[in-house]
Amino acid sequence: MTTPITARDRAKAERTDAILAAAARLFAHRGYSGTSLEDIGAAVGISGPAVYRHFAGKQALLAALLIGVSERLVSGGETVSASHTAPLQRMRELVDFHVDFALGNADVIRVQDRDLAHLSPDARSDVRRLQRAYIELWIAGLDELIGASRDELRLRVQACFGLLNSTPHSTSAAIRSRRDTAELLTTMALAALLTPAG
Repeated sequence: MTTPITARDRAKAERTDAILAAAARLFAHRGYSGTSLEDIGAAVGISGPAVYRHFAGKQALLAALLIGVSERLVSGGETVSASHTAPLQRMRELVDFHVDFALGNADVIRVQDRDLAHLSPDARSDVRRLQRAYIELWIAGLDELIGASRDELRLRVQACFGLLNSTPHSTSAAIRSRRDTAELLTTMALAALLTPAG
């Protein structure tokens, strides 16, 4: 029997999500070292010490942010992989899933690229383990489409991630719409993954 979710529980969960979003934004723009808990608290209308009601400290907040996003990627990738039996459609859906993630989470991507070293060794290990699991989902899907060694499959997948994760930093809404950007990124990603070598 599950315990009913109270209004207080919902409010706490919403505040936790707001703190994570504010931390992602501030870490992305100021860096982990340049952001204090007081800055994060102020961004959501609470004091710095009040953040401790949700997280043990700034490092724990960073861990929750990066482990949480890695878990969402693995979970989403598993859902996509399980929902399609045709290999090409499965790969297209994985690309669409990651394009949507990349365009919607530029701050988190920037934080992961720059501030992963600030995690505790255990948290960093958790993030790396989840990243490997996500990569393996893509390798398994790509293996059904092209005849290549595992090293080449891994290289193609990681190059694809590099393309998708770097683009949101330089994409301007004034230049092209999100839909146009997503379509271009999808086309480029599939080409990177599927173009025959040589």
